[in-house]
Amino acid sequence: MAKLPGNEQLKDAAGNSLFTLREINALGVEEKKGIYGRLVPERLYDLFSISKRTFRGLEGGSRINFIAPEGLGLLRIEIKRQPADRDAVFFLEIADTHYRQIELAFCVIKDPAQPRFNVDIDEAGEDNCFTTLGRNLHEEIRAMNSGLFPNQTQRGLRMFVEFFSLFERFVDALGVELIIAEPLTYDNAIRYEKYGFDYLTGKQLMLEINEGFKPGNYLYDRLDGSSLFRMPGMDKTVWGRSWAIHDGILDTPWNDIIIYKMVGEHAGINTFPRETEIRISE
Repeated sequence: MAKLPGNEQLKDAAGNSLFTLREINALGVEEKKGIYGRLVPERLYDLFSISKRTFRGLEGGSRINFIAPEGLGLLRIEIKRQPADRDAVFFLEIADTHYRQIELAFCVIKDPAQPRFNVDIDEAGEDNCFTTLGRNLHEEIRAMNSGLFPNQTQRGLRMFVEFFSLFERFVDALGVELIIAEPLTYDNAIRYEKYGFDYLTGKQLMLEINEGFKPGNYLYDRLDGSSLFRMPGMDKTVWGRSWAIHDGILDTPWNDIIIYKMVGEHAGINTFPRETEIRISE
């Protein structure tokens, strides 16, 4: 049952309660679009002149692509200014889990008016799968110097807080109590902490990172200017730490960090207590 104030259990047009994405995906195309359209921030509809009823733009063409395959508990939403655009302005991927949770796999909200940095492709022009298949150091330096975080290709629209409020209410309306996610970078993990997430795995690593960046400790000492990603002073911000970690400053790779949030609750976790506000370019 929904527990957030003013929220109600999600139901289909026939009055049947819905508890999973898989159940929503079994509905007719227009009905499930209507349900999933609630996950798009109101400001995004207004900013790009998209109808909340038809999901079409002023020119009449479809502007929102809902991928919600029948038989699967998976949803992907893509919004582009124009169909031929390389990047989606809004990209969301969520999924059911086997344990009655909802996984927030990806949410990217870009400002298409901002410069693009090709950190997502290697120097041969191939997709590097979040740098697991190689890095584009020239583009990473340009992005870093412009204030972006690792893996960010463009500045965002500062709309995640609006999305997350809609998403949490949606999860609650399914009667689901737990959201899980896997932050791809250190700054993502810190940002999720601000939204009330705790750690299933990786909390000890986050605490060790904070300790390691204190003056005189091993990560602090590795900020020796040996690369532009490891300059002295980068310990003082989430932005600086995240780029240093992206550059491999840790003794182990950044992986297996899994976080969770109980719907309607804030865990109060803060593994970077010295900072009062994240330097955000989301």
